[in-house]
Amino acid sequence: MSRYLWFAALALSAPLAASEPFLPPPVESRLAHRQVPEAATSIYVQDLDSGDVVVRWNEDVPRNPGSTIKLLTTLAAIDILGPTYTWRTDIFALGPIEDGRLDGDLLIRGQGDPFLVTERVWQMLRRIRQAGIDEIGGDLLLDDSYFEVAPDDPGDFDRQPLRAYNVAPNALLMNYKVVRYWFEPVHETGKVEIWTDPPLPNLEIDNRLSLAPGACRGYQRGITITANATVNKMTFSGKFPSGCERYAMDRTALGHNSFAYGLFKSMWEESGGTFDGGWTTAAAPADEEPIVEFQSLPLTDVISRVNKFSNNVMARQLLLTLSAEILGPPGTEAGGRKVVGNWLRENGLEFTDLAFDNGAGLSREARITAADFGKLLRFAWRQPYMPEYVSSMSLAGLDGTLRYRMDSGPLEGAAHLKTGSLDHVAGIAGYLQARSGRRFAVVVLQNHTDIHRGYGDETQEALLRWLYEQ
Repeated sequence: MSRYLWFAALALSAPLAASEPFLPPPVESRLAHRQVPEAATSIYVQDLDSGDVVVRWNEDVPRNPGSTIKLLTTLAAIDILGPTYTWRTDIFALGPIEDGRLDGDLLIRGQGDPFLVTERVWQMLRRIRQAGIDEIGGDLLLDDSYFEVAPDDPGDFDRQPLRAYNVAPNALLMNYKVVRYWFEPVHETGKVEIWTDPPLPNLEIDNRLSLAPGACRGYQRGITITANATVNKMTFSGKFPSGCERYAMDRTALGHNSFAYGLFKSMWEESGGTFDGGWTTAAAPADEEPIVEFQSLPLTDVISRVNKFSNNVMARQLLLTLSAEILGPPGTEAGGRKVVGNWLRENGLEFTDLAFDNGAGLSREARITAADFGKLLRFAWRQPYMPEYVSSMSLAGLDGTLRYRMDSGPLEGAAHLKTGSLDHVAGIAGYLQARSGRRFAVVVLQNHTDIHRGYGDETQEALLRWLYEQ
């Protein structure tokens, strides 16, 4: 029997609504094959039109959702702030401007823009130049007081302090505080050239790499990277394979304000401006108007980047923004959790087993039940901003974190989903349209040893393929 006929036969025998706990046979089969206990899996599937619960299994067991919890953060944000909400970054000239020279300091006040990447910083600098400044005579002053972020060790989560996903939020976050390091062999000298994007004048590179014969493979291509205490000096060592033409690695560098200074100085001088000053932290003047009010992308664009690409620091920026906007600055994680909790209660979504933590899912403490998650998705489906919310999720087989999953066969393009994966955690949540036209809210949460090593993906796809035939 072909795969299509097999799934069709299962569909004919499947219940239209699950009055009792029920595991579809393909899901049972995958769990048994991988020796994953059925008790380690929670599933909740609801027909969005009828409200019938089609599949429920351990749906009331609180589990770690991984990055799927970003769907709660982004849903609260779009409902509370509105889909066209934007962040502002204000620029102040603290001195007179004559003949293109600012005789004083330039101050930048951040208000949490999650997507102030290098291209956007370039646009902001163009606005400053258009305000009549070519030369800055003083220092760069940085105001990141709109958020209050508790001191944290970026290596606490998984002992990977230089990984981009571990970057802490900041009101003046620039380029996620991430540098792309490029490595290219120079065969004539037996050395490896290193350059960075963006170039940062206050970041020191200690290149101890050597070239070794071999194919272009191996973990990090044999590169070991270490940083000093202030992360302003990066040391690269090891043997780089000669078979590599070029290799790129993204890692964090510097502190937030030091990064902002280095990026500003580099790009300002690249644009033809003059600036020889240093930087310090300072509060923006309360009695002056900014010379530039630089607006971010709208919230709908931001949540698409959060959900499709599972950007942790952007999700955390959203949570702090909710706190600052609703409770007043400075925004805090605790304040963000309070705002989201109040919003849930106001909308009749009281989740007693919810542990929200930082809103990004980068947590061992986060918890939610599959049933509560399903209620959240059905609530979102009935809201006027539903199209923007749904389109923020990865489209199966086509983009985001699902770009290379379900990219052939009937599921391609049939589901909008958010994935979640941590060590021993796997999950998906979102929406599926079946072959029949029925639409489902789907939640799968699995917590089990090594479930993140592909076993969870197999369970998820087995359920989605079965649902597609309903």
